[in-house]
Amino acid sequence: MIRHDRPTVDLAEVEAALAGLALPAPPTLAPATLLAVGLADAYAEIASPIGPLFVAWNGRGVSAVVAAEEPSEFEERFFAQVGRPIRRAEALPARLARAIDRRLAGDRRIRIDLDLRGRTDFERAVWMKALEIPRGEVRPYAWVAAEIGRPRAVRAVGSALAHNPVPLVVPCHRVVRSDGLCGEYSLGGPDNKRTILAAEGLDPDELEALARRGIRYIGSDTTRVFCLPSCHNARRIQPRHRVPFRTAGESAAAGYRACRDCRPTSGRAVAA
Repeated sequence: MIRHDRPTVDLAEVEAALAGLALPAPPTLAPATLLAVGLADAYAEIASPIGPLFVAWNGRGVSAVVAAEEPSEFEERFFAQVGRPIRRAEALPARLARAIDRRLAGDRRIRIDLDLRGRTDFERAVWMKALEIPRGEVRPYAWVAAEIGRPRAVRAVGSALAHNPVPLVVPCHRVVRSDGLCGEYSLGGPDNKRTILAAEGLDPDELEALARRGIRYIGSDTTRVFCLPSCHNARRIQPRHRVPFRTAGESAAAGYRACRDCRPTSGRAVAA
């Protein structure tokens, strides 16, 4: 029989050697990990047509856009509403900053992930429909309701837009009252809404002047197409070729067809 002698292992020495290999985790590891998995948020300031804004985000996406205020106030309110810790950063991540700049410039195709946890399917549908409205154009609440298949839910659409946690990124300012007036805005009120629309190239005063005259649609006597007044197609019509209409039925009776881009007949029965 061959006998193999095994060396004696001193466990205490092994443990001591292993302990010497340990390195303390960097202090940024825990916050970065919580941020990446969406258990904490960061925020930074950006410029906008209505002044500085705080944009909050985590690994799931943008979670809040609010008018800049005292950082401590914002952090306390965010934690009370969302239940996650939040810390201030020097700037947005470069990729996110570029994406937001492109979105605000009118690029609807740019992808920006959103953290909409706790929101209803209806709210999400309203906000995603608002994303389809081009820069410098507006659509009535009734249009949004009809487009998402809930034509009678006009008031609920207004409520969803009022509770949009990420305004500007999701452009709820591009949805106006069904009577054509600009209406309220969650990010600082109606004056801010008008300022943002003006920055996008729309004339809110002209839009509301048409609404007060009862004009809901603009047709072209050359193409025989009628649009919502802010539609890019309507705004290209030369003044001598512009034909105002009060109702979609009046437009159809005159032999005009609805624009395929702004789809002006969506929600017309509710808005009438």
